[in-house]
Amino acid sequence: MRRAAIIVLDGVGVGPAHDAADYGDGGSNTLGNVARAVGGLSVPRLETLGLGRCAELAGVAPVAAPTAAHGVCEPASPGKDSTTGHWEICGLLLEAPFPTYPRGFPSELVDDFARQTGRAVLGNKPASGTAVLDEYGAEHRRTGSWIVYTSADSVFQIAAHEETVPLAELYAACLTARELLRGQHGVSRVIARPFVGEPGAWKRTAGRRDFSLPPPGPTLLDRLAERQVPRVGVGKVDDLFAGRGITSIHTETNAEAYALIEGALAAMHRGLLLANVIEFDQSWGHRNDVEGFRRGLVELDRSVPRLLNGVREDDLVIFTADHGNDPTTPSTDHSREIVPLLVFGPKVRPADLGRRRTFADIGQTVAEFLGVPALGAGTSFLPEVWLD
Repeated sequence: MRRAAIIVLDGVGVGPAHDAADYGDGGSNTLGNVARAVGGLSVPRLETLGLGRCAELAGVAPVAAPTAAHGVCEPASPGKDSTTGHWEICGLLLEAPFPTYPRGFPSELVDDFARQTGRAVLGNKPASGTAVLDEYGAEHRRTGSWIVYTSADSVFQIAAHEETVPLAELYAACLTARELLRGQHGVSRVIARPFVGEPGAWKRTAGRRDFSLPPPGPTLLDRLAERQVPRVGVGKVDDLFAGRGITSIHTETNAEAYALIEGALAAMHRGLLLANVIEFDQSWGHRNDVEGFRRGLVELDRSVPRLLNGVREDDLVIFTADHGNDPTTPSTDHSREIVPLLVFGPKVRPADLGRRRTFADIGQTVAEFLGVPALGAGTSFLPEVWLD
């Protein structure tokens, strides 16, 4: 009857990874830079858990007696996107990074996409999701052409106004793109980006959908499914695993995610809760919104008592992240960072877990905790923290 929860705070890195400079992210430190930029964070509940023991953060003390085991995890897979990060958390490492397109996608690929979907293409370049609407939104409304863009991440993003292109057609176009984007052009995700509004007041909607490649090997979710251990998803996690091994309720805001996490911990009898908390990345990191990021951290801190209120005696709850997204740097893209590791439960010894070599230690720990076969990567830290 054991239960585990992995709560992924999307984009909440805590400092540069050992190879951050290779990714152009040498100065990135999402939480550290946000804390400095706002004159110190006030997150007393996260401080009590041990967040200040994970990294040096202005305003967050490294308390002497934290209530959670604590440490950080290095990324071992190449890349810095959500799919790579979540797969690694669940025990699957990549040998090579997903392809990226800093000069846009090959013309023959875009031409095939346009021919198969019956609409022309605007953009085809790296761009911010809001800036690209300002640039091409009006022309899209006039012509009905797709707005296609990418970023520093391995993504093929398709934007369309909901009054110009029905959502069903946008999703169908994403499936067409997903079939085209395989092999050497196998990007991590094709993303539907519907929006509404008028020039100068465009607004992206909650109709976003991610179409990921299926994981190329077994993950924690597969191991649990094989043993018929229940899996509950919150946020976009089903999309990140191409729907394999988990279903999920999507959320537009962190508050929605917290409410679903709270409800799941009240209702689940056993198994794994895997949650993605999206706004640190989507709403604030990608938009360089430092103040929004700070408010989000305060909201998270205030939600901690409710999130942990439903924790039972034999539960294991892990807070972590999938990459960084530093809103204080000029970049609006993900950053190659270490991620926090906070492990809570009534039977958890608040040990110092140090600097782990891979995110996969999390999945390996949960696999051991829930009694399923070991994963292909990672070292379980369960013996270091579990008191039973």
